[in-house]
Amino acid sequence: MGQIVKQKVLAYITRENDGKTELLVFSHKDHPQAGLQVPGGGVEDDELLIDALYREIEEETGLKRDELQLQGKLHKQMYYSEDRSKYYERNYFHLALKRPVENEWDYTVESDGKDDGLRFHFEWRPIEEASKLAADMDNAVDWLEQIQ
Repeated sequence: MGQIVKQKVLAYITRENDGKTELLVFSHKDHPQAGLQVPGGGVEDDELLIDALYREIEEETGLKRDELQLQGKLHKQMYYSEDRSKYYERNYFHLALKRPVENEWDYTVESDGKDDGLRFHFEWRPIEEASKLAADMDNAVDWLEQIQ
């Protein structure tokens, strides 16, 4: 029997740009109605949260574990997805980018999972604009702003 509550990880990846903190967000190129999101996804059975976090980041963004510095866990929240009629335990983590990257880029997911082939458009947005994330993915932005 599967878990009643599915664990998820969400990555708030930030960088400093001209003295301002920016958050990495993405939109689905083929499904723009999904709105702005942050990297993240489900935790596999017997997988540690931290391993799921880095796996999802790499699958969705192409960024590698050694390019990021874990700043800490921001928040944990129970989230009910009405369209899936399911509860999720969302674990929000803050990571800082350790190297320069483009301001915007497109990335196609390559994985063995259902996300294979998804096309995302990534961009950096000021933290204060992060309150507009889809599916309540912005629920830990206040925690992120408090540590800035």
